[in-house]
Amino acid sequence: MTKKLTYTLSLLLLLLISITIAKILEIRTVKKVESTFKAIALFEKPKYVARIPITDTIQIAGYFNFMDSLVTAYDSLTDYPLSEHLLVKANPWIIDTLSHTDYYYMKKKDSFVYDQQKMVVLRPYDTIIVPDAHKAELILSSFARTSIDINLPEFKLRIYQDSVLLHSLPVRIGQNRSRYLKMGDRVTDLRTKTGYGHIVGFRRNPDFYNPVDGKKFEYTRRDDGKTTLMPQIPWIETEVNGVRNGQLIHPTTNPKTLEKAYSNGCIGVKEGDAWIIYYHCPIGTPLHIRYDLKSKDSKDSNLLLIKDIYHLDS
Repeated sequence: MTKKLTYTLSLLLLLLISITIAKILEIRTVKKVESTFKAIALFEKPKYVARIPITDTIQIAGYFNFMDSLVTAYDSLTDYPLSEHLLVKANPWIIDTLSHTDYYYMKKKDSFVYDQQKMVVLRPYDTIIVPDAHKAELILSSFARTSIDINLPEFKLRIYQDSVLLHSLPVRIGQNRSRYLKMGDRVTDLRTKTGYGHIVGFRRNPDFYNPVDGKKFEYTRRDDGKTTLMPQIPWIETEVNGVRNGQLIHPTTNPKTLEKAYSNGCIGVKEGDAWIIYYHCPIGTPLHIRYDLKSKDSKDSNLLLIKDIYHLDS
């Protein structure tokens, strides 16, 4: 082999090595750039702050304490104010689970429940999702556009988001009479008051007092004749026309009294419906309690004439 040929082959070998090295560097650079863009894309895309695996069995008795602990633990990790209502609204299956603890729902499943506080709400392997900021903003916006409308003679409570009807629920209302109530120590008009207002608070673990005699109680006799402990279901406090007159929205353990003027002024709902109202209507939700004897049927828009239960028309 001549010196000239050897020199040529050496040059070709060096050129090949240079091309190979350049290709390797190019590939590494491209991959690095792609990785950088992927990282930026992942950062910019909405992502869940956390998926919280449930490791213990959570009963109703400990449910609120557990939810409060989650809010405390994760609020500092979110760039929005986390709340129990926001967290549960992002996980609507929890509302379904709670509403199905209704005594009469369980009865239809041939299950007698003496103490609802022992019913399981969250189980191991359940997962609660903490929403990203975008999802949280949508939920907060939906809360801001939610309102409650109650038409007393129609015995209906409706939850609206803007003009869209979300829920239409049967209620019981105050009796058409006055009587002495020990808790107020005066003769009280039991008719449910009308007007505009909003939700001002919740009693998540209420005590139970008979307003007539002022005595505390812990048990209730159901429509089926059986006696159980009172359930732990939130009571909703209202302010109407600037006055907090003790007119609550709360569950009744006797749904046979629904669609009747039966209470001492409060608005009674089914146990399962109380959970729905509680989680759809946080503090500040506007409330309108009215007495309209004409209403449009939601199915065919025909005008319905309603019985004047309080005899206000006369």
